[in-house]
Amino acid sequence: MEKHWVFKERYDAEPVNNLAGSLGIEKSLAELLIQRGINTFEEARDFFRPDLLNLHNPFLLSDMDVAVNRILKAREHKEKILVYGDYDVDGTTAVALVYTFFKKHGFENIDFYIPNRYSEGYGVSIKGIDFASENGFGLIIALDCGIKAVEKVDYALEKGIEFIICDHHRPGDELPRAVAVLDAKRNDSAYPFDELSGCGVGFKLIQAYAQQTGIAFEDLYEYLDLVAVSIASDIVPITGENRILAYYGLKLINTCPRPGIEAILNVANIMRREESENLPINDTGIFSRELTINDLVFVIGPRINAAGRIESGRNSVQLLISASLADAESIARQINDFNITRRDLDSQITQEALDMIASDKQHPELRSTVVFNEAWHKGVIGIVASRLTESYYRPTIVLTQSNGLITGSARSVKDFDIYDAIDACSDLLEHFGGHTYAAGLSLKPENLETFRKKFEHIVANSIKEHMLVPEVEIDLELDLRQITPKFLRILKQFAPFGPGNMSPVFVTPRTRDTGYARIVGKNHVKMTVFQESVRSDPFSAIAFQQGEKYSDIQRGRPMDICYHIEENEWNGNKSIQLNIKDIQFSEE
Repeated sequence: MEKHWVFKERYDAEPVNNLAGSLGIEKSLAELLIQRGINTFEEARDFFRPDLLNLHNPFLLSDMDVAVNRILKAREHKEKILVYGDYDVDGTTAVALVYTFFKKHGFENIDFYIPNRYSEGYGVSIKGIDFASENGFGLIIALDCGIKAVEKVDYALEKGIEFIICDHHRPGDELPRAVAVLDAKRNDSAYPFDELSGCGVGFKLIQAYAQQTGIAFEDLYEYLDLVAVSIASDIVPITGENRILAYYGLKLINTCPRPGIEAILNVANIMRREESENLPINDTGIFSRELTINDLVFVIGPRINAAGRIESGRNSVQLLISASLADAESIARQINDFNITRRDLDSQITQEALDMIASDKQHPELRSTVVFNEAWHKGVIGIVASRLTESYYRPTIVLTQSNGLITGSARSVKDFDIYDAIDACSDLLEHFGGHTYAAGLSLKPENLETFRKKFEHIVANSIKEHMLVPEVEIDLELDLRQITPKFLRILKQFAPFGPGNMSPVFVTPRTRDTGYARIVGKNHVKMTVFQESVRSDPFSAIAFQQGEKYSDIQRGRPMDICYHIEENEWNGNKSIQLNIKDIQFSEE
């Protein structure tokens, strides 16, 4: 698919030069900082050296004082507390965090509950409330869900059960009648940062409890790995508080991972240094390479998610709260098997959906993609929606049937708010919720065709043409000779990367391959590129999923390349590698 290259705004020389001079760095790196809103030495210091002291006071969240006092009351009266969370990574990490914290700090009458994806669906369920009632729970702490559970909370109140809601999704017009609703996206919220993950809101709850009861902040450090995994997997911006939490959570995973996370890394064949030949122990971590946000997104997150997709998210919580590596490893092996099953289902259903779209003669004229098959596995339709969005670059909804309703997952394209588009169809829906770029929904079967037409009408009348072409956003143009070990060393300190602080994309015009390009893996091109005009050294490069460009590369055609700069590590040796995102060929 052809991509549109978009260059970020360039800045005047004076502020760039001033920042570069004050930090003692190259002007190109200073411009990258200014692109990220960092204009002074002090702001750069906070960016490069995140500090837990800069976390916001948790009591700035509306209702936090009420929530903490209600939990203290429950402890005083030995009331039973049920920690309730969604079955995805954000929900299960949040439940593991809150449950283990309160268990450790004197709460004996506490348990956790994860709804079944298939029999209960997303969020607070009647079955979950009935479980709480039948087992004598007087307080439910709902994590990563509940903000729109108005009727469910009323149902719980009728049974004498109160709620504390810790959520980060957008609220509806009416807030549930919970004791406390902790959500920085509330219309009346004055909290300085509204992009916390669900687990992040759970962390603010235990931070507030610790603050009020005299528990040292250092005692909260052990939970930051869970917050980092949730931030990465739920794709929230890695800015503000999230950058601080992710930075320290990653450091914890690299140096002292909890048994459950280490067990996942073991089954994923990420080795400890002492198990690898010729790899000395050093201060970067205990593993054979430094783990990054990408490892949380592509290694740890999918395995935690797989339990809820294939069987039960309760398995993921049990893994994350395991006290020993031996206990964790048996669960991790089972969850890894779930992940293999998930991958097989994902591949099968994606191909079926692609075939369905290819046979639809109307689809090329449409501005949205909505596909339905009652037999598709509910646990993977969100992943399939993401893959279809990559293939056709349209706002996409993938639907299946479950418990008499049609249920689905939605994914969007850059700058298009799919939540608002679904909200505009709410008269046809039973439930819906989510974010700008990802949402879930359910509807009655008889409303499917009407919904499909209305959704397409809304998208077609609101989406702009340029939104239907994938973009590569380019930070800066570089000569290859500017890429040095020192440049990379400073660039690495921009991490952790993610939404709001993406890994920079550079462009270099008129490069060539040295003549030894080859196809590797599944349609990837491995090559070595140089820039003749500046007599640069050659750099190792890889272009994933771009095998169709191999013949032109091999012929030595001049290439404008846009790429990330990475550090490749093999057998203890590190080298610079260009990860090429796209190639545009130019004439001789």
